[in-house]
Amino acid sequence: MTETSETSESSESSESSESSEGLLYVLSEPGAVGDAEFHDWYDNEHAPARVGVPGIRAGHRYRALDGTRPSWLAWYELELAALRSPEYDVVRRRSPRERSVVSRLATLDRRVYALTDEWGGAAGPAPVVVAVALSGDADALDEWYRAEHAPLLLRVPGWRRIRRYRRVEGAGPDLLAFHEITGTEAFDHPGYRHATSTPWRERVMATVTARERRVFGYHNTAGGR
Repeated sequence: MTETSETSESSESSESSESSEGLLYVLSEPGAVGDAEFHDWYDNEHAPARVGVPGIRAGHRYRALDGTRPSWLAWYELELAALRSPEYDVVRRRSPRERSVVSRLATLDRRVYALTDEWGGAAGPAPVVVAVALSGDADALDEWYRAEHAPLLLRVPGWRRIRRYRRVEGAGPDLLAFHEITGTEAFDHPGYRHATSTPWRERVMATVTARERRVFGYHNTAGGR
C-alpha cells in the first residue's frame, strides 16, 4: 500500500499568518479490500470518528469521474487546531479492524491544507468537485487567480464556489484550488474555455513545476450527516 503518513512534516510553503480554516483531503484506493468492506469501514468507523472531533465540521466522500486512480476522495472542512487536539489523537489510534483494512489499501494519501482565498458560496456538498493542485511561482499564481481566473470561472453557470489552499502537511503540489460545481457540463461552456485559455494563464502555467487535476462526483456525506 502507498500511504502518506499522518505525521508528515509541514510544507515549507505554509505561513503562520494564514487562516486557521483548513481542509483535510484524503485520496484512497481499495486495492485488496473489497468494495463492501471498504465502504462499511469508511462509512461506519473511519469517517464518523473524524466528524465527531470538535472543530471538524463536515466531511464528504466523492468518487472519481475522470477515470484516474486513486478512485476515492474524502474531504473534511475544519479548524486546523482540531488536528492537534487530544480528541483527534484518540481517533488516529487505529482499531484492529482499521489496521487490517489500511494495510490492504492500495493508496491512502492524506493531505492537510490551510485556506488562503474563497469566492462564491455553496449550500451543502456540491455534485462535482474539481481539485487542481499546483507547484510553481506562488505569487504569480495567486495574482492570476485573484485578478482573472476565479472571477472568470464564477461567471460560468453552475460554478458555485472556489477555495484556494496552501499545503501544510502531506505530499503533493504546494497549492490547491478546490472548485465546487453543479456538473461536468460546465466544462463545455464557452466561459470555461475562455477562463482556461487566456494569455495570462499561459504565462502563469509556464512557471508550474507540478500539476494534478482531479474530478470527483458526490458519493455521500461522511459519518452519515
